[in-house]
Amino acid sequence: MPSFISEHPMLCALALILIDIAVWRLISPQLANWKLGARLVIFAVYSAVLFNDGMNPMQIAPYGEHTAMHLAATALQIGWWLFAARTLTVLLGALMMQRVGHTGRLLQDLMGAVIFLIAIIAAMAYVLDLPVKGVLATSGAVAIIVGLALQSTLSDVFSGIVLNTTKPYQLDDWISIDGTEGRVTDIDWRATRLQTSQGSLAVIPNSLAAKAKIINFSRPADMFGLAVSLQVSPHARPQTVIEALERAMQGCRPLLAKPAPSVAFKASVSGGVEYEISGFVPAMALKREVRNQLYDLAFRHLQAAGVGLLSATESSAPPAMSAARALLERSSIFSTLRQEEKETFSQNMVQHTYRSGEMILPAGEVSDHLFIIESGVVSVMLTKAGHKFEAGRMGPGEVIGEAGILSDQAALADFSAKTFCTAYRIEKEFLTPCLDARHDISESMKALLDYRLHAAQALIEESPVVPVKKGFLQWLRKRHGG
Repeated sequence: MPSFISEHPMLCALALILIDIAVWRLISPQLANWKLGARLVIFAVYSAVLFNDGMNPMQIAPYGEHTAMHLAATALQIGWWLFAARTLTVLLGALMMQRVGHTGRLLQDLMGAVIFLIAIIAAMAYVLDLPVKGVLATSGAVAIIVGLALQSTLSDVFSGIVLNTTKPYQLDDWISIDGTEGRVTDIDWRATRLQTSQGSLAVIPNSLAAKAKIINFSRPADMFGLAVSLQVSPHARPQTVIEALERAMQGCRPLLAKPAPSVAFKASVSGGVEYEISGFVPAMALKREVRNQLYDLAFRHLQAAGVGLLSATESSAPPAMSAARALLERSSIFSTLRQEEKETFSQNMVQHTYRSGEMILPAGEVSDHLFIIESGVVSVMLTKAGHKFEAGRMGPGEVIGEAGILSDQAALADFSAKTFCTAYRIEKEFLTPCLDARHDISESMKALLDYRLHAAQALIEESPVVPVKKGFLQWLRKRHGG
């Protein structure tokens, strides 16, 4: 083989280039270190073949008397400079990837362009023996013309360098650039690409991003802000509205306690007054769900406080009715009662108030009455492995004690007031004839009871213990430890 290489150096050099291309294509990207090692070895062998045959890339190609061989040697020497530039670029890229990850790809591309430019100039100076000063002067004039023609593109490139250096955002961050919100999927030499919440792709030029207002929702990583704005009647007392919205916030469990959520007056317009609830959630995926839940809770608590949203205000004033009668209208279970039935029901409902922390219905007690929450937040506590934990929170319109009414079952959870609460109590002896007569209400309560029982059992049942597989090493350690 060495004799064949010494006799046919050009053919062997060309074969090494082809082998390098094939190896780079065939080896999996997951084996990046092996690809890099193979390229370094092939480049070293390629260099040895050229230098051994006198084809020094730092000098003019030999075989001046033989035109074909001279041209072939010149091409191989120029190829050496390009091969060296490519190898160096890949090596630097691998080192940068370990330190800065994919965010340094733009810098890697720019460094690669500079290295290739130096390699081309060096090949022209050493191999082709061209006057580099003249070439540089000519290329400088060309660069000015090209720079003027590509001014906006160059602005994107340099803006991309600034963004990669200052790092206001990285891959997979949720950001907003001038109102365009989405997840960063790619940052290249020209633009930043965002995948919006609607699934579309937004391409924002780097020059625009560098000048725009950027909001990074992923910094810090464990906290994502949200806000819900509501317009209420201008006749409602602000303190009443704020207290109702604070109860709505306390009823929304996914909201982080620190930083604490808040309610603030936002603006007063001709038709009403606007308030804003703001808070934080631990994950970006929760923002939409929590916003919906928070709006629903705000609607219910405002309604319980006698305050209506402007979007929900009727054109004509509703007829005056008692608080108990209005609560039946809002109840998802009892709203199907006829008007005369609601009047009879409301007359048999007794109002009870509970201070924060006071027990409404303890676990293990068989309730002989049903509570309908009028206002406030009720905390639901379950017990698992001897420890109590909060399983949920309840608000206006929800019922407590249906297990004792329907099947004489004891309550599985402790129901206590998290805030000051008002609830109406209906005795079982009055409620049972209604359930016998109205199967739709009975079925609704049974469906609610089944849902709550299944949810409670799923939360309190013990997770199965996965047995640990014991191998020879674990047995050996145990033996030595004994």
